[in-house]
Amino acid sequence: MLKLIKLLHTRLSVLLLILIQLSCASKESSDKEHLVFRYNEHKNIGSLDPAFSKDLADIWATHQLFNGLVQMDDQLNVIPSIAKSWTITDSAKTYNFTLRNDVFFHKHKLFKKDSSRKVIASDFEYSFNRLRDKSIASPGSWVLNKVEDFSALNDSIFQIKLKQPFPAFLGLLTMKYCSVVPKEVVNYYGNDFRSNPIGTGPFKFKRWEENLKLVFRKNNYYFESDSTGQQLPHLEAVSITFLPDKQSEFLQFAQGNIDFLNSLDGSYKDEILTAEGQLRRSYATDIKMIRGPYLNTEYLGFYMKTELSTIQSLKLRKAINVGFDKHKMMTYLRNGIGIPANGGFIPKGLPGYNASIGFNYQPNLAKQLVSEFKSETGIKNPEITLTTTSNYLSYCEFIQRELQKTGLLVNVDVIPASSLKDAKANGQLDFFRASWIADYPDAENYLSLYYSKNFAPNGPNYTHFKNEEFDRMYEAAYLETDPDLRAELYTKMDSLIMNSAPIVPLFYDEVVRFTQKNVKGLGINATNLLELKSVRKTE
Repeated sequence: MLKLIKLLHTRLSVLLLILIQLSCASKESSDKEHLVFRYNEHKNIGSLDPAFSKDLADIWATHQLFNGLVQMDDQLNVIPSIAKSWTITDSAKTYNFTLRNDVFFHKHKLFKKDSSRKVIASDFEYSFNRLRDKSIASPGSWVLNKVEDFSALNDSIFQIKLKQPFPAFLGLLTMKYCSVVPKEVVNYYGNDFRSNPIGTGPFKFKRWEENLKLVFRKNNYYFESDSTGQQLPHLEAVSITFLPDKQSEFLQFAQGNIDFLNSLDGSYKDEILTAEGQLRRSYATDIKMIRGPYLNTEYLGFYMKTELSTIQSLKLRKAINVGFDKHKMMTYLRNGIGIPANGGFIPKGLPGYNASIGFNYQPNLAKQLVSEFKSETGIKNPEITLTTTSNYLSYCEFIQRELQKTGLLVNVDVIPASSLKDAKANGQLDFFRASWIADYPDAENYLSLYYSKNFAPNGPNYTHFKNEEFDRMYEAAYLETDPDLRAELYTKMDSLIMNSAPIVPLFYDEVVRFTQKNVKGLGINATNLLELKSVRKTE
């Protein structure tokens, strides 16, 4: 009997100990819940391999896991990352990067000492060669098109030589394509590196249930610190869900189940914002809104090689530019989010932008220009067809109604996005809706759409605009190392484009972010990059 009592006492003690441990674990998990940043990605992530970080969803995820030589701050300045400094010599064609000596890859069984390994210059040599490897078929291989050669001079210095000077090159290197990856791990996983990523970033890969949930954990050995000297990151984890419906995503945010909502969808824009773009009072007590310029220009393009007289006419192209109220369009269709494009093609936020070189709403001038076209050509009822996708139908119908008041008939043709992309690239559309989001933060990226050697489908010049003076200035900008003088050239080129009117700029987009009130340190930038290493969450 005594033995039975002792046995029961022992079992009760063990059970009590287990319950205490579970309680402590539950309390610890609860205590750390506020250190988990949660967001939804309605578009599925295709790969966690930075060599395939083409879409914003992939870029956001890989940005938490990987670093490159340099990075960009919220003001679009290129600043050090793994490279602590660099020199530019040889008439701006040779770049020598000196690496930090305290950057380590995330732990992995393939690394012998402490399951980790320090990053050295030859890792960048391998990563860049992999980016160029045709068998890999990285969509980011073009980033190195202007590179003649690169090599590790020793463990600490990585050298890049360009074919010709290119002032925007450092900006290119901030792209996730240029991240450093470990050779032994990539070779071990092969194509499966996409779902077994090992990088150097502030967070490390933990778990991925594709289309359901993705989890990153804090990298306790990350090399960067904040302005007070505290090691980054501040969060313990990042949790990403994949609800495809934006209305469901908004409901999850409104209920406090996710911490961050990016962009503004038509399904809930009137619910959360006033017509003037202000946060409604019912939400202002619980959430914050951040907004700022986004390097994205929405526009209408004319195919300049068409034989249609309506498209060939500079008067009609200008009539379209001045024939509708962009401010009114932004107020009614976007709740004031976005900047009406009264400047050129270069968006607000980039050197070279000038708000006065474009067209303002002038309905009487539009009617006059259409009337002059009719008199000169004998065409009594001029008409054109504008091709768009369903997402932008409301904008095109607004423009259609406004331009009909000038005497110009506009037909709107709606086709799938993939069809529009192919037809636009192959010169099969006379008048089309399009947008251009910067690949890198330099106005050259926008002006490349009007360089005659970039005619689509071999380049991004979809309008087939050609002007010898523009081409001369575009090539001169490559050789200009003074940023102020280069910005002047950019403005002159943008003005020349608008004088010829091969496009109709609609608006310069804005980044709009909504967060819970307990989220601190989430900034905003014109490339819409999600930077989480400095974010904190309060309880």
